[in-house]
Amino acid sequence: MSAPAPSTLAIVDAEPLPRQEEVLTDAALAFVAELHRQFTPRRNELLARREERRAEIARTSTLDFLPETAAVRADDSWKVAPAPAALNDRRVEITGPTDRKMTINALNSGAKVWLADFEDASAPTWENVVLGQLNLTDAYERRIDFTDPKSGKSYALKSADELATVVMRPRGWHLEERHLQLDGVSVPGALVDFGLYFFHNAQRLIDLGKGPYFYLPKTESHLEARLWNDIFVFAQDYVGIPQGTVRATVLIETITAAYEMEEILYELRDHAAGLNAGRWDYLFSIVKNFRDGGAKFVLPDRNAVTMTAPFMRAYTELLVRTCHKRGAHAIGGMAAFIPSRRDAEVNKVAFEKVKADKDREAGDGFDGSWVAHPDLVPIALASFDAVLGEKPNQKDRLREDVSVAPGDLIAIDTLDARPTYDGLRNAVAVGIRYIEAWLRGLGAVAIFNLMEDVATAEISRSQIWQWINADVVFENGEHATADLARKVAAEELAAIRAEIGEETFTAGKWQQAHDLLLQVSLDQDYADFLTLPAYEQLR
Repeated sequence: MSAPAPSTLAIVDAEPLPRQEEVLTDAALAFVAELHRQFTPRRNELLARREERRAEIARTSTLDFLPETAAVRADDSWKVAPAPAALNDRRVEITGPTDRKMTINALNSGAKVWLADFEDASAPTWENVVLGQLNLTDAYERRIDFTDPKSGKSYALKSADELATVVMRPRGWHLEERHLQLDGVSVPGALVDFGLYFFHNAQRLIDLGKGPYFYLPKTESHLEARLWNDIFVFAQDYVGIPQGTVRATVLIETITAAYEMEEILYELRDHAAGLNAGRWDYLFSIVKNFRDGGAKFVLPDRNAVTMTAPFMRAYTELLVRTCHKRGAHAIGGMAAFIPSRRDAEVNKVAFEKVKADKDREAGDGFDGSWVAHPDLVPIALASFDAVLGEKPNQKDRLREDVSVAPGDLIAIDTLDARPTYDGLRNAVAVGIRYIEAWLRGLGAVAIFNLMEDVATAEISRSQIWQWINADVVFENGEHATADLARKVAAEELAAIRAEIGEETFTAGKWQQAHDLLLQVSLDQDYADFLTLPAYEQLR
């Protein structure tokens, strides 16, 4: 008697989309189903391990480099695989979601790399998940040109040698894709995003002289990197491409991962391309993990925590040293400024700040950095050109002068800045505005001249939560309390209503966003990720 055929993925509670059959083919869904069978149990174990580690941090209020992996760190002989030609020069990378217009603009931007984002810059509506995949395939097939029906403006790709190399970012391990289920169980969003992209494009990208390259978000340990490595090995065998074709850059955007950078590169060494130094998610992770640690872990206003803060310098310099010791690229953080068409003075000040930030990163030894807008590409390019010249990177700068002790990474109390009342108001205002857009399906949102994504909302609500629970007293004498947060939120909501008018306000999701921000900011039981309750409301 033959074995029963394995179950296939079911598309659940999803309106049909134009051309979805090109993405959701039987063969592609069979591949995603196999990824789910093979790897979701391990993913679930690793999510449980995150909880155990969080509890340990709550008990000890400290972190250290892992004693059990000391031999990996001490062994100077291993390196990551050499970078493929398409990823050797990464001096400027642009980030953004995979809608049709952004796909063309990012590829044409002059940046060396485009981080094509299915994660924090993309609200995971079914439309964004499926049509984002279609847009990338259309771009590789050069059939993505289009005319915007509203503006009448036409968009077309430049010649192939002028286009950015795509590095795709799937969702983090914590998110499910409720519209794809196997035997009634939702498939992890990470496996859906990775699986569909890899299955359809791995060979296509090889034929174009590139390859399937990925950014891995929200990684918390080297064991999570090991899981990704095993997925890459399986996937390459499944479609019949050589091992080592995949390349992955890991975002070091959690405080626990900062203590395991070498181990993360080691686990991925045949597939590793580098590490990236984030900011908002990193600060959010510090608040989340050390929320029981008392006053010494209280962060000031988010804009007061610059990359020159001592504990942020320790993190970024350790990242550069670690990457270059192992032959990997070190990629710097985001310049999130959005140029204003109406205010030249705002642009002048912001461009100076962006230049100073990118000059510092290039001077510190980073091999490249991120921007959120095409107008920032030339500024970042100039900073790295001045240091690199004709060289593709500066991995030969080993930064052996850097020495970071475990306590340096969590020395939050070295900051002079303190939380302010204006900081609370800004966190509420930005949080409401971002969540409202996300609930309408927009993941990258321009707010107060900055391009914001989910990490923005996470640090905003985390700071509100932390300040209230730490009983912070602001400079005006007011205590951070739940009642004060509710008062400020009501005032911000009223200001938005007055600003945009009753009709637009009613058509949006403003009250819903206000309520959700207060829920995740005020609940005593701190939600691990804002996107978990938010996804329940995303329709």
